[in-house]
Order: sequence, then structure tokens, then C-alpha cells
Amino acid sequence: MSQFFKFLFASCLGTFLALLLLFFVAIGSLTSLISEGLEKAKVEIKPNSVLEISIDHFVPEKTNNISFSPFELEQKDILGLHDLIRAIRRAKEDPDIKGIYLSKTMPSMGWASYNALRKALEDFRSSGKFVVSYAHVYSQSSYYLASVADEVLVNPIGGVDFRGLSSTILFFKGMLDKLDVQMRVFYAGKFKSATEPFRLDKMSDENRLQVREYVAALYEEMIAHIGASRNIPAQELRRIADNFEGRTPEGALNSRLVDRLAYEDEVLERLKERLGLSKEDKLSRIKIEDYFEARVRKIDLKNKDKIAVIYAEGSISDGDESMPGEVLDGPYVKMLRRIRQDKAIKAVVLRINSPGGSVLASENILREIVLCREAGKPVMVSMGDVAASGGYYIACQADSIFAEPTTITGSIGVFAVLPILQNTMKNKLGITADTVRTQQYSAFGTLFFDLSPDESRLIQGQIDRIYADFLERVAKGRKMTPEQVHKIAQGRVWTGQKAREIGLIDDLGTLDRALSAAAQRAGIEKYRIVEYPTTKTPLEQLIEKLTRKGSSNDEVRTWMMRSDLGELYPVYQMLRDVRKNRGIQARLPYDIAIR
Repeated sequence: MSQFFKFLFASCLGTFLALLLLFFVAIGSLTSLISEGLEKAKVEIKPNSVLEISIDHFVPEKTNNISFSPFELEQKDILGLHDLIRAIRRAKEDPDIKGIYLSKTMPSMGWASYNALRKALEDFRSSGKFVVSYAHVYSQSSYYLASVADEVLVNPIGGVDFRGLSSTILFFKGMLDKLDVQMRVFYAGKFKSATEPFRLDKMSDENRLQVREYVAALYEEMIAHIGASRNIPAQELRRIADNFEGRTPEGALNSRLVDRLAYEDEVLERLKERLGLSKEDKLSRIKIEDYFEARVRKIDLKNKDKIAVIYAEGSISDGDESMPGEVLDGPYVKMLRRIRQDKAIKAVVLRINSPGGSVLASENILREIVLCREAGKPVMVSMGDVAASGGYYIACQADSIFAEPTTITGSIGVFAVLPILQNTMKNKLGITADTVRTQQYSAFGTLFFDLSPDESRLIQGQIDRIYADFLERVAKGRKMTPEQVHKIAQGRVWTGQKAREIGLIDDLGTLDRALSAAAQRAGIEKYRIVEYPTTKTPLEQLIEKLTRKGSSNDEVRTWMMRSDLGELYPVYQMLRDVRKNRGIQARLPYDIAIR
């Protein structure tokens, strides 16, 4: 009996301490919310101000659609790409904002996102207002963004990392061979290179061809835009890149990549000059996050008609519990069903930034998109940095598809990868396995037994069948024959520019273009935008992590690994996805990182 009371007391004490911890977290969170609210209320935008953009983190498509640090109560909102653009557009018309200061801005995002943000800055300049950029060091992507500015300044011991683009792929076959792991790989499409890291030690000729083509296309786009902004001929820019002249501050200045060398205090004085202030005057700077909160974030309830903008950002997976930065079929099917049944929603724009993923999940989402169209709601697709494989699967039957010139799309193909640990267990650990089967395929799919020839044929047959289904889905949506689709499919990746030429998309354009097309197709002039899925603030995500079991641990782990690994995170992500993904996949060959 004494033991019983001991355990009962220990259990009650543990519960009490947990409740106490949650109480203090709640108090701290409430205090944080109150202070944050007061802070926002205090934000004052004075006349003759400069809008400061300083981004050194990953930029999601939709605000806060990302896992946050579980240890920072005062984490601020992470503005999404389109809210950043909205803020810049608002500032263009705002008489209190005289210019934009790009301060050490090195966001992490894809080339299509850089393009969209760069266009917004160009449009801002068209009003006669200035843009000034400063950094200690410019990466190629951050310089691409900065080159649109009236003045580009760099630290006297900095430089510009301008040397041409490259795309590097890691191959794991040698490591797997050393571990005696046998990777059984099945795929459809000679360009479906998602499996190459597990079966080859270098790029196949087909993969090298497609990588070279889209990297060259992106480079030409970059050269053209930088050349136009900096008034430097394309051939001269290629020469500067070949000689890596921007690596030193003097080289960057002499090659006209930058306008002057300066320290940050000198840049601030330069901003005062542009505003007509004296050295004694105080420079009024407003951060874009505060500006968005003060003058952009508002809900317009005047218009009853609505257009739903659905952000499909991240890998496509099977599942029922929504996570930031992932597309799970369970929540998305429910979301699309609600949208279909909402009479106030007149049209749908699906904004895709996804390398694909589960074929089954993609099929489930596509089904709801088709039902939306059948219910009389036009569906337009707007492609971001990447909309390939499963990302293209869910797009292919929309009324119209728009992409950026630098969008990576296509990759119409499927694959499956099965690791066999039989030799690893036996040769490395001395562990063997045996089984009793009642039927021929009873132990099928077990990691500890190699596939028989019949089992291999069975899997390849399923791959071929699903690939044929994929071709049919695309053919129906794009008004082509499966044979015509097959010629441009086979897992091949295309840029948005090329995708338009071969009929995979309808036209080039931004999210705004897709919205205009949706409104026109729905026959409405005035409307308000409603965004899906609903994203939580950092504080709400933290409380949810503390009170929810299961996938919250995955979110914390994802955030920690992303923070610790930095640019090596895609390697971890690829290996994690191989372990995590079930069934046949339609996804990009790898997370394309172009530097």
C-alpha cells in the first residue's frame, strides 16, 4: 500500500509541475503578446521615412508558413513573399515613404521568388523613389536582387560573389556500397533522376543535359536583368564572372558591379542626403515587418465575392495532421471541399511551390481540384520557384497555368526506392533473418529480404501503370494525347519559359496574373482574397507544440536540423524523405540548389 501511495504522489507531483510549467509559459506568452501589441501600437511612420528591408532567413510563400524556434517566445512574424511584395507596392503609393534601404538583405529562396521581389523593387523605383542597397558581402542571389537599386554599396573589405551559376548533386551509392545496403530502384522516364544518387556515382548523360539546360537558362535571365539595371553589356558581365573580379572590393568597384565602397555609418549619411536631411537630423527608418503591420495588414470586408488563394508549399505527403511548410493530402482535401461548398468563393488560385512527393496524395488533391471546377469555380494555377512532379500533377487540370520564366516545372515521372538491409545486417552486425510464408508474397516489402525477380517485376509494373496514369491526367488537362505528353515527360525538368513553348503551361506571369485570370473567368470585377491554409503566429505554434503530441516533435527536430546544418540541410532532408516516404513517388530528383 505504501508503494501505491508513493507512485500516486509521484504522479500527482509530475502533473502539478507540468501544469505549473504550462501556467508560467502561458503567463510569459500573454506578457509577450501584450508587449508585442503595445510595440505595434507605438509604431509611427513619420513623413520623409525610408522603408528598411533586412532579410537573412528563409522566406516562405505565405506569412508564417514555416516551423519556428520552439525556444523563442518573442519570435516575430516571418513575412511571406507575397506580403513583402504587397508592402513594397503600398510603400510606392505612400507619401511618407521616400525610398527603400536594402540592408544586408540575403534571403533564402528560389530564383522565381527573387525575380518576383526584384520586379516589385523595379516597380517601386518607377514612381521616382529611390532604392539603395548595402551589404558587407553580396552572394550571387542577393546581388541579383540588389542590382536593381539606384546605388549598390559594399563594405571596403567586402565583395560580390559573382562567378556564374552551378548546381551540385550528392551521390550516396559509394557509402551505401560500403554499408552493404542494396537499393532496389524502380522508375519510369529516362530523365527521372530522383533515383540517381542511390544507383550512380555521377550524373547520367540525360540528367547532365537537363541540369545544364535549366542552369544556363537561369544564368541568361540573371545576366539580362543585371545588365539592364547596371548598364553593363551581357558579354562584359560574362567576362567579369569568368575572372571572378567581384571577389575583391576594388574589383567589384572597377567592374561597376557596385557604385562605391562604404561603411554602414556612411551609407546612413548617404540616405540622409537623398532625403535632403542634414547630418544633425535623425534618419527615420521603418522595418518592412512593422510597416506591413501598420499600413498593409487589413481585412477588406466590403466585397462579398471572394477568390481563394491556396498555397501548396513544400513536399506533398500522405497524412491528416497539418504541418507548416508541407502539403498533406488530408488537410488539403478538407480545405478544398470547404472552398467548393462556399458559395461566396467564386474562383480558386492554387499557388504551387513544391517539388512533389506522394503520388497517392497528389491524386487525392487533384480530385478535389477537378470537383471545384465541376462545381463551377474556375481554378487557376500560379507556379513559384518549383512546381514539378507531384507539384505539376496537382496543377495539370486547372483552367489555366501561369509560371515565372525561372520556375522549374515538368518532371512528369514516378519512382520507388526500397533499401534492402539483408547484407548489412548479416555482414556488418552478424544478424540474420528467416521467415515462414503462407503465400508467395507474404513477406513482400520486408527490409531484411531481397526482392525476387517476380517481386521486382510486380513493382516495375506498378511504376509503369502509374506513369501511364500520370500521362493520362496531363493529357486530359493540357488537351494533348498521352503520346505527345510522353515525348516531353519522362521525368524531364523544364524552365517556365520552355514549359510554355512545349505546352505544359499557358503563359508566363505572377500570382497577380493568375488572380486577374480567375476574376475574369468567374465574371467578377470586385473581390477580396482569402488565403489558405490558415497559418499560426509563432506564439500559437509554440503553444501548440507544448500541448500536442506526435508530429510536433518532428517540427522541433526539423527546425533544429535546419538551424544546425545550414546549407547541408537538403542532404539530411533527402535521406529523411527516403526513410519517411511510403509508396510510389512523383518528386524532383533532389532539392535543386543553384549557386
